[in-house]
Amino acid sequence: MKDIKKKLLVYAHYYHPDVASTGQILKELCEGMLDEFSITVICTVPSYTGTVEESYKKEKYYHENIKGVKVLRVAVPEFSKENKKSRIKNLIAYSFRAILATLKLPKQDYIFTISQPPILGGVLGVLGKWLKGGKLIYNIQDFNPEQTMAVGYSKNKAILNIAMMVDKFSCRQADKVIVVGRDMQETLKNRFNNKNVPRNVFINNWIDEKEIYPLPENHEKVLAFKKKYELENKTVIMYSGNIGLYYDLENLIKVIERFKDRDDVVFAFIGDGTKKKDIESYVTEHNMDNVKFIPYQDKSDLIYSLNAGDVHWVVNAKGIKGISVPSKLYGVMAAGKTVFGVLEEGSEARLIIEDCNCGICIEPGNYDLIYQELKDVIENIDKYKQLGIKGKEYVDKYIKKDVAIEKYSREILCEVEKLTEVENKERMSIQETKNV
Repeated sequence: MKDIKKKLLVYAHYYHPDVASTGQILKELCEGMLDEFSITVICTVPSYTGTVEESYKKEKYYHENIKGVKVLRVAVPEFSKENKKSRIKNLIAYSFRAILATLKLPKQDYIFTISQPPILGGVLGVLGKWLKGGKLIYNIQDFNPEQTMAVGYSKNKAILNIAMMVDKFSCRQADKVIVVGRDMQETLKNRFNNKNVPRNVFINNWIDEKEIYPLPENHEKVLAFKKKYELENKTVIMYSGNIGLYYDLENLIKVIERFKDRDDVVFAFIGDGTKKKDIESYVTEHNMDNVKFIPYQDKSDLIYSLNAGDVHWVVNAKGIKGISVPSKLYGVMAAGKTVFGVLEEGSEARLIIEDCNCGICIEPGNYDLIYQELKDVIENIDKYKQLGIKGKEYVDKYIKKDVAIEKYSREILCEVEKLTEVENKERMSIQETKNV
């Protein structure tokens, strides 16, 4: 029987089994929309850590089927997250081969792209629309070049201006822009000075509440995780996720240093990123024995690592408000854990935390207050641990995976139906003119 589902092409950059948060979100989104769409994903071979397995070094393209989603992987060179040139080479290779892969596909009804890689993700969506037709949905997970400018990663004004111009063009070409925070809608409006703002909607990212949920402190696998990484019988203050540019971790580690003589507390960093080596060096240099670095965990083990923490950092550097939403928040809340937020007032993550009172929030850059509040949390840990369950209740009510995915399906179909209706009216008008 001929497949009557509409064709949806997704540019994902990273996709399962890569541990990038956007890759995991897109996997769940694609699999959740299979009832509505026939989906093809164009992404890299697994390479989020910078390395590529030998089995993915033989060909330029790999065709896979993951739970009904057609996955077309493109080969990319290995890279170092600390080396700008190698990263740029990797991104260009992905973008170029993704375009060539697009040419191999039939016409599409819809194109869905995200803002990863920065700027290039939007460009791929536009090219996909031009090459294969269909309506373009641009999902902005992070605004760039605003994010780059906020942390001073690049100060080349000419390049930043060109990047802004290109991404604004991608927004204009999109039939709908989907952002992941209320504050991000304001950023989109400001980009266009509140004039001719592209059609947009806000949908929170999510967590699969069936995969991440609270476990008893004496759960066998939680205890095993703590034993493996020397977290036993201590208050565990955890950071789980990308140890990268946008979180001010190189300054927060200096706050943590003030607790280095506390043998009843351990600070656990789970993940990897461009700032990890710098932070590791600082910890070694300053003899911070109660700081532990732990590798990324398999998705199936994430429930145990998250439950091993008593309090979780959810942080952004100053200036990130309206640009990005730390998706790690949803996993922490789903596990029923208390949030220690270093987030700007009015930012999406902080609004959520304040809505449900699942933790505390402090303005980025106020390091003395961060120290005082962290000290209070540690010394009154039993009281603060009770806040976490409010986050779990909020997730179950407002941020369920199925609810979010249904919103995406509805917004894509609703947008296309609206546009189709307009096109039909235009055709009828033209026909009537011809008849006259």
